[in-house]
Amino acid sequence: MAASAGSEHVIGGKHLDYRPDLDGLRALAILPVLLFHADVALFRGGFVGVDVFFVLSGYFMAKIILSDLKAGTFSFPAFYIRRIRRIIPALFAMMAITAVFAWFRLMPQEFRYFGDSVRAAALFSANVLFRQESGYFDISAEMKPLLHTWSLSMEEQFYILFPISLFLAFTFARRFILHITGALILISFGACLWATSHSPEKAFFLLHFRVWELLIGALVAFAPRPNYSERVAALLSTVGLAAILAAIFLYSSATPFPGPSAAVPVLGAALVIHARSTRWFPARFLTHGASLFIGRISYSLYLWHWPIIVFYRYETGHHLTLTDSLMVVVLSFICATLSWRFIEQPARTAAVFRSRGLVLSLLGTTMASAATFGFVVTRYEGIPERLPADVYAIYSATYDQSPFFAPNCFTDTDGQGLQTQSIRDGAVCPIGAAATGAPRFIVWGDSHAAAIAPAIDAAARKAGVSGLFVARASCPPLPDAVFGPERVVNRCRETLAATFGLIEQKKIPYVFMVGYWPKYVHRTELPGEGVFFNTSEPLPLPDWSAPVRDSLKATIDAFAQQGTRAILVQDVPEMGVKVPEALARAKMTDENVDFSLPLSYTLQRQRLARDMLFGLARETGSSIVDPFALLCDATRCHPVANGGILYRDSDHLSLTGARFLSPLFDETMAMIAKPPGETSQPSADRWSMAMPETQRR
Repeated sequence: MAASAGSEHVIGGKHLDYRPDLDGLRALAILPVLLFHADVALFRGGFVGVDVFFVLSGYFMAKIILSDLKAGTFSFPAFYIRRIRRIIPALFAMMAITAVFAWFRLMPQEFRYFGDSVRAAALFSANVLFRQESGYFDISAEMKPLLHTWSLSMEEQFYILFPISLFLAFTFARRFILHITGALILISFGACLWATSHSPEKAFFLLHFRVWELLIGALVAFAPRPNYSERVAALLSTVGLAAILAAIFLYSSATPFPGPSAAVPVLGAALVIHARSTRWFPARFLTHGASLFIGRISYSLYLWHWPIIVFYRYETGHHLTLTDSLMVVVLSFICATLSWRFIEQPARTAAVFRSRGLVLSLLGTTMASAATFGFVVTRYEGIPERLPADVYAIYSATYDQSPFFAPNCFTDTDGQGLQTQSIRDGAVCPIGAAATGAPRFIVWGDSHAAAIAPAIDAAARKAGVSGLFVARASCPPLPDAVFGPERVVNRCRETLAATFGLIEQKKIPYVFMVGYWPKYVHRTELPGEGVFFNTSEPLPLPDWSAPVRDSLKATIDAFAQQGTRAILVQDVPEMGVKVPEALARAKMTDENVDFSLPLSYTLQRQRLARDMLFGLARETGSSIVDPFALLCDATRCHPVANGGILYRDSDHLSLTGARFLSPLFDETMAMIAKPPGETSQPSADRWSMAMPETQRR
């Protein structure tokens, strides 16, 4: 969203030519963004409005600075003071009011993320933060009230770098400004194309992959405009509007973006700006009174709409209905109008804000205050002391985490923690009883392995058996499988190969193979997880099980050749909500909510994975351990048992939950504890859970 959302009239003491059609173009940019976020299905590609704003921002910045440079009146302090007055007051007012709501409504983990985003937005680095927060354990975008500030931070970074760059180019290479701008556009666009396919989060959030969009706006400002006839100008503007509208109505969240798809609305916006139509349909549409008003409040409308939507959903606990969508749109317009009238306008025109010292003091104070607030919230883990004692007692299950997530045991999605060389060297975590000889077993898997490992650890200690533990987030024990996007699979290859080699090298007799199996056979986590989870929504169940099954079978066969036996561990039921948060929120609002899930729903979701593992167990003679035996009864699967909260989020067991499952592994550990000559291969049925076959499936 362009921070230059309102019209810039006075530049360097002179009046810049005001173009009402560009206020109308702002309206065309902000409305699709608002309606897309408000879940109005028709505007499924409304996110491209941000790209239109990028072009507008680049155009205005280039026009403003070049005008002053040519007149010899350009001043860096004056330029940045204008930017501060234009951007900061409304932004920080929105952040302050949002922080009040967040303090009283958000759970600690949500509030910790909010603190991070306040600090990042205050320091103009929100885009970098949200790129980093796209990991496995991060909260959903729907729970981040300041997520939309990523685009503001990107523009603020542009505002810092672009004036300096243009000043240098104007001073030393004035004749080549167009050439330099064009070259930078091509370089950035090429990088964007590469990153969209190889690292889409970076392509979306980072300036160097999106700066071509702003520079295209600058190129329009730099390039001379031919003296078009009104008819030609109208035709060019119509083509530009058609390109923008096509993206709005034909794109969706499934469209690879930004990449080449972003070029359509970007070039469309550039064409509208370049055409400068003053007659016929484009001019009438863009200069209509409603378009002009929406364009003028577009900055405040962008600032306020997303926090309103986030908290509205949070309070209602469901996705927006048509009535809800209408409500949040109306509320957004009300807040935006008030912000524009009582914050934006006074900050730009009031005499008190003409003092450079006062403006800089206010900027420093607000930035320091916001950054300090964010640091404190993050440092104290979302300040859980805000919660009533009984609510916090429930929420604290979030911190009831398996010790096998420790960095010396587990590798996270960023590659931090246990390193590949350590695995090759055998310097991995012990599990079970104190080692008195060679390890009898190894637990191998992903984060679900780390979560359930205390159950195996307790059973092993009871049986006097020692073993090893190796796990990496989102990396199932499948050395040769394609179980997701190429970049995810490649990230796992070295860890998986090293672990397989460790098992071969040490000839470990038993290997527990643990994974988030439903995720890998469907290539998706449980759809709709979070505050708005609803079991009545249809389950998409694409079948990607073939490569997973083939790799698992090949791995088990390879183990069998060296005398290693596989023990397959079925996944735990997914709960759809972060259990401690959901229970704490229900306690805080005095709601009596049953968060258990119908067994039929869970089996529908996990049937493909469960059938695959049961089938492989029968085919290879491997053992099966199935948590459903203790977590589910004849009709439902439960996140709470014996007064203890069994999950620390939606699909990872808490330490309490893992210990609750420990008896499931007792018989298996008794088998492992037998001397090699006395150990017999158990049947799959023997080591399956005591649940009727009809309920297994």
